[in-house]
Amino acid sequence: MIVLGIESSCDETAAAIVTGERDILANIVRSQIPDHAPYGGVVPEIAARSHLEHLDGIIARAMDKADVSFADLDGVAATAGPGLIGAVMVGLMTGKAIAAVHGKPLIALNHLEGHALSPRLIDAKITFPYLLLLVSGGHCQLVIVEDIGQYRRLGTTIDDAAGEAFDKVAKLLDLGYPGGPAIEAAAARGNASSHRLPRPLKGRAGCDFSFSGLKTAVLHTVESVGDDLDDTARDDIAAAFQAAVGDVMADRVGHAIASYREVRSDGGDLVIAGGVAANQALRARLVSVAAGNGMRLVVPPPALCTDNGAMIAWAGIERLQRGLVDGMDAAPRARWPLDPDAGRPDGMGAPGKLGPKA
Repeated sequence: MIVLGIESSCDETAAAIVTGERDILANIVRSQIPDHAPYGGVVPEIAARSHLEHLDGIIARAMDKADVSFADLDGVAATAGPGLIGAVMVGLMTGKAIAAVHGKPLIALNHLEGHALSPRLIDAKITFPYLLLLVSGGHCQLVIVEDIGQYRRLGTTIDDAAGEAFDKVAKLLDLGYPGGPAIEAAAARGNASSHRLPRPLKGRAGCDFSFSGLKTAVLHTVESVGDDLDDTARDDIAAAFQAAVGDVMADRVGHAIASYREVRSDGGDLVIAGGVAANQALRARLVSVAAGNGMRLVVPPPALCTDNGAMIAWAGIERLQRGLVDGMDAAPRARWPLDPDAGRPDGMGAPGKLGPKA
């Protein structure tokens, strides 16, 4: 089985060719970082236009590298959401066109499912159910992956996601964009104990996250340092921030493991997926948490942590093997929860309204 995967949910234009034997024949990613760096974040209109300009060429490169033709494909998988709606539309419409012209099945993929299933692409020993920490862009969730298309959310962020917090703190410290790698590099040089920062929700019941207060604490710390914010101060604040995130992650994952034990009492796997999973310091913290609970920690290689076409192609294969395909009426979605039955977490206000006072 050979599937073309197309990813365009945010600021990576990507296409990949993957086989049912877990061979990645091609995985081409064009980052838009230079396009968005001057603005300190992703500009939706720029992202959509860049996808439109480059996606056809990226797909052609992937097909050439894999040495396959459209006739060789068994299916076309394209991200249908969640993400920037204009960006998602470009990839999904391109996938539909290829599938229609060449008579191939279309799999309209949830981008988050691509992340959730990506560890199974590199490790055939991962079996359902497993516990997933999904930390990608605006998403920060703990989920039990019960089966293909079956997800039970244990917790999510009630405000900012971890990836957003990394980007915003990096901007506060003038470390550049994207924030994740910049914070990690600075933190490696800094002293994490130099500043006392809060650990939001640490020690409380449940598996939800909150990073808004931590981000605000960093802002106040930067303001207190004032004109003394040199490279050393930036490194120290970055280290203190990263350590706080690590403490929160370890605590929340610990709570999630307790819930996971209700469905799987033996060992099992703790999987981290998404761009923030590339952070080595956070990985090290979670290695200890997993080992202390008799679990194996599985993290895809960095190329499969960030947005990419290979994870979309593999999720497409998993669905295609079960006969789960979509029609040409599949619609792009800006929002698309993995667990449609999970409500809004406690502490999060209704859309457009303020949450409860602290």
